[in-house]
Amino acid sequence: MTFFKYLFTKTFLRQLLFAVLALLILSFLMLWWLRVTTNHNQRIEVPDLAKLSLDKVEDVLDELDLRYEILDSANFNPEYPRFSVIEQLPKAGKFVKEDRKIYLTLNPSDYRKIKVPEVVGKTGRQATPTLLAMGFQIGKVSKRPHISDHVLELRYKGEKLVPGTEIPKTSVIDLIVGDGSQNRVQEETNDTEENTDETGDNGGN
Repeated sequence: MTFFKYLFTKTFLRQLLFAVLALLILSFLMLWWLRVTTNHNQRIEVPDLAKLSLDKVEDVLDELDLRYEILDSANFNPEYPRFSVIEQLPKAGKFVKEDRKIYLTLNPSDYRKIKVPEVVGKTGRQATPTLLAMGFQIGKVSKRPHISDHVLELRYKGEKLVPGTEIPKTSVIDLIVGDGSQNRVQEETNDTEENTDETGDNGGN
C-alpha cells in the first residue's frame, strides 16, 4: 500500500479525527485557563474613597479584593478631614480587575509651613501686602508710641514672632506699628524752640 492510498484509509482518517478533536479540546482548555488566570471577564467598580480615612479605605478595598498605595500628600484642603483621601487613581466608577492597585493622595494634617518674611522696619502699607502675598492673614494691628510709623514687632498667637520662623500658611499675624507720635512731639518741640528764638531776637532789637 502506497502512502497516498494510506491517507484515505479508515485507520488514518480515524486517527486524524482524534487528533483534531484533541487539538480543539486542548485549545478550549487553554483559553479557559487564560480567562480564569487573567480575570478576563471580571470587572470591579472602583468605589469612591474621597474623605475616607486609611482604616476605612483598607476595609472597603479588602472586600473588593483591591489594593492601595499612597502616592503623596496634597496641599491641605480644609474641606477634607485630616489624613483622608483627597484624590484617587483610577477614579471612582471606573472598572478594574481583581487585585488592582488604587493610588491615593492624602490630605495632610495642616497647611504647609512657610517662613515669615522680614517686614519689621517696613511701613504698615508695605508689610501688609507682603504678608498677604505669602498666604498669611493680618490680625490685630496695634499702635505703639514711636518716632516712625514702621512695623516694630510681629506676634503669632500672642507670642513675639521672629522673621524667618516657619509657621503654617494662612496663620493670623498681629502687627505692632509705630504711631509716629514721638516724631510729632519732636517736631513740635523744635517749632517751639524756633519760635522762642525768633521772639527773643525781636525783643532784643
